[in-house]
Amino acid sequence: MDTRSVLARTAVGAAGGLLLVGVGGAAMADELGQDEVDVNVEIEELAPAGELAMTVASDSATLTEVDSGELDVREFRGVLPTVTVTDDREEVPDQSYWYVVGQSSAFTGAGGESIAAGHLGWTPRLLTEADGEVAEGEQVNTVLDETAPNVGLVSEELLALALDAGEARPVGTWEANADLFLKTPVDVTPGSYSATLTLTLWDDVW
Repeated sequence: MDTRSVLARTAVGAAGGLLLVGVGGAAMADELGQDEVDVNVEIEELAPAGELAMTVASDSATLTEVDSGELDVREFRGVLPTVTVTDDREEVPDQSYWYVVGQSSAFTGAGGESIAAGHLGWTPRLLTEADGEVAEGEQVNTVLDETAPNVGLVSEELLALALDAGEARPVGTWEANADLFLKTPVDVTPGSYSATLTLTLWDDVW
């Protein structure tokens, strides 16, 4: 008899026996306990896509002196960086409107000198062609001007306004800037001055 053949059959038989033992062990397992876990999830309604947002082309503006035409007044002019309002919302609430306002701090000098915000005025200018959907704010004069409103940019003054956001929405993007002018007494202390002009986009409903 071939010894190798006998050894092969013996090995197969041994493997089969081990397999049977394994199956027999699984069949004999006892269930010792069971419990349940609830799995919960809260799926929120998706918000409408898009947003109403504002960007400003630059974070600074420089004013340079011009002839004021008045012996007792010095005048400095510049341009507000372009303000862009973008509205790409899929849904615009009924009777909603948006507007952009500006408010300046006082001008302060390196030596502690100060020029009140009332000395800074502006003339808003809408740069995007419109058909009444968006309007620019009115000119705000300085405290040294005689023509009202002559309060300066002390509190929030209107740059641009969309009375009906739904009508303005199809255009998508609106741009505006403003001519800035600072008027001071002729005896103002010379030096470098700086102020912060804060621009804010508001969204509201009538």
